[in-house]
Amino acid sequence: MTSDIKEKKNKINSCKKRVNLIFKDQDIDKVIDKILEMSSDNIIDEIKDSDLRGRGGAGFPTWIKLKGAKEMASDSKYVVCNADEGEPGTFKDREIIEKEPEKILAGMTAVAKAIGSNKGIIYLRAEYNYLLEDLQKKVELFNQGLVRRGFDFTVEIKSGSGAYVCGEETSLIESMEGKRGEARNKPPFPAQSGYLGRPTVINNVETLVYVGIIISDGADSFKKLGTMDSKGAKVFSVSGDTEVPGIYEIEMGMTLKEFSDLFGDSDTKAVQVGGASGFCVPRSKFEETIIGFEGIPTGGSMILFSSKRSMYNILHNYLEFFVEESCGQCTPCRAGCQQLLKGIESIRQGIKPKNYIEDLLDLAKNIKITSKCGLGQSVCNPFISIVENFREEMIY
Repeated sequence: MTSDIKEKKNKINSCKKRVNLIFKDQDIDKVIDKILEMSSDNIIDEIKDSDLRGRGGAGFPTWIKLKGAKEMASDSKYVVCNADEGEPGTFKDREIIEKEPEKILAGMTAVAKAIGSNKGIIYLRAEYNYLLEDLQKKVELFNQGLVRRGFDFTVEIKSGSGAYVCGEETSLIESMEGKRGEARNKPPFPAQSGYLGRPTVINNVETLVYVGIIISDGADSFKKLGTMDSKGAKVFSVSGDTEVPGIYEIEMGMTLKEFSDLFGDSDTKAVQVGGASGFCVPRSKFEETIIGFEGIPTGGSMILFSSKRSMYNILHNYLEFFVEESCGQCTPCRAGCQQLLKGIESIRQGIKPKNYIEDLLDLAKNIKITSKCGLGQSVCNPFISIVENFREEMIY
């Protein structure tokens, strides 16, 4: 191990000591007992006070989902764990599922108590089915523990359909119901009418773990980390041109300069924040860019690129992925992604003039505001950010 890598690991370990929530030792039985002692309003108030926002990327206030579902009159309600981790460059939920499944289940139990649900579902990404057998055993043991406590809530697992779009919550519901994965119109929102037409709260794996931690440790403990606009911590999947790839829990509000100092080096050219559908930030903007809701929010993927990487090739790979994974339901995403891909190829081949890149930028901005679902609206983030920051690599 070189001295530089050793120094990086020492700095990272220092951060880990300061921020250790997701993977810390925890007595799950005590957490469950505390959850069951609390009223639904107490749970919602604690989550509201913590200012926890969804860790899947959208950043929607968690307590609003809970309150909305609680207030809906229905004979049944559902709690869904979105474990369909399909964003390229994201693999932190897999780590949580493998190492801390009981914490996910504790968070689901807290949500169930808050909204009055007796049924939970883990929607597990198809590519993670190798985890299914072990996860199923732990879910069954957990269900038995709730039965012994007299709490009417059981969890089951549904395997995903291997589609990128099913990471979007309404597409996920369609898939759970045995239909083709396509986004629904909103409203109604899932908290009003979700799975099987019943009120449904859908949260990301990491979000649910933080729900349990907040109930266990209190909102104040969570709020002491992060910034005014981005409370708490976040688990990141760090990959790309870095000597220390892996899963790291980091305090919210860090600048990309601080992040690059930890995980990159002087040759770090850019960081893709939020996976393929996120934003590509050049080194010149590292100091001004905050990783958080007041800057660039992220579902957890952080991909570092060195000066050896071609930004054209990176964008080309992203666009090929989006062309393949578009559900095809709406024209802006279905046809627009294809035209963006063909467009940059035409410029590179000399078929189109260099200034054609401006037409493609206009197209991308239109796709962003006219696509039906959140995934369709985000696929232009990498196109716009890479073209605007690395234009010379697109048109030479």
